[in-house]
Amino acid sequence: MRHVLTLAATLLAAAAPAAVWAQKAPAAAPNDDPSYRKEFVYGINFNTKGGLIGGVSVRSSHVLNEKWSRYWSIEGVEVKHPKERRLASYNGGSFVRDKANFLYVLRPTIGVQRVIFRKAPEAGVQVNALFGAGPSIGLQMPYYIYYDYTPRDNNGNPTGPDDIRAEAYDPRQHGNLNLVLDRAPLFSGINELKPLLGAHIRAALSFEYGRYRDAVAGIETGFLLEAYGKRPIILSTLPSADINDASINNRFYPSVYLTIYLGSRS
Repeated sequence: MRHVLTLAATLLAAAAPAAVWAQKAPAAAPNDDPSYRKEFVYGINFNTKGGLIGGVSVRSSHVLNEKWSRYWSIEGVEVKHPKERRLASYNGGSFVRDKANFLYVLRPTIGVQRVIFRKAPEAGVQVNALFGAGPSIGLQMPYYIYYDYTPRDNNGNPTGPDDIRAEAYDPRQHGNLNLVLDRAPLFSGINELKPLLGAHIRAALSFEYGRYRDAVAGIETGFLLEAYGKRPIILSTLPSADINDASINNRFYPSVYLTIYLGSRS
């Protein structure tokens, strides 16, 4: 996700002059009070621990005064291991080598938002700083594959009827990658979900656009640090003297994220 890192760094750099200007600007006048008291936005998340699209989020804010708001939000994302590698099988399918589990995370967040630079009533860009924290509810779901158990002779020719089974990946049982045909349907292991409890903190800048008082669109970019009490097992491998599941999976997940959002005010 190098493009996410680059875009986030660019946006953060662009916000710096606005922040300096805001600090030098005179105190807000009474008519700087926002004309709205509530804001509700929803968006698409991109992050350095996810895939092409990391997930989705919603956020509800309540204005306290001309500078401060409090908010709650909830975000749903998939967390991937940085060493995941997708392979193609001989029959045209594909699978992720050594992947033991999907990790989906719900992140309820409570936080505060401060206006750094307020835009003009009908135009311009508003820059906000956001800080928040909350629990991380991880849902670990087994990664299922189609494995070929068809009996074959020494030349690889079938000697019996096709025997292809959908099973949770296990490196001890599915060591021959040539017999992995494809990934099974996404929710094959949904009845085997295991919850994991963690926590997260985040700091971000948002850049709000919009010509109308009752509508909002913008970009939020920032940093998130997440930790779990029990280590999520995303990748698995055959145990050896120096490599095991604990050594290749992490308990801490720092990431950079970018959320594009739309919403309304009232």
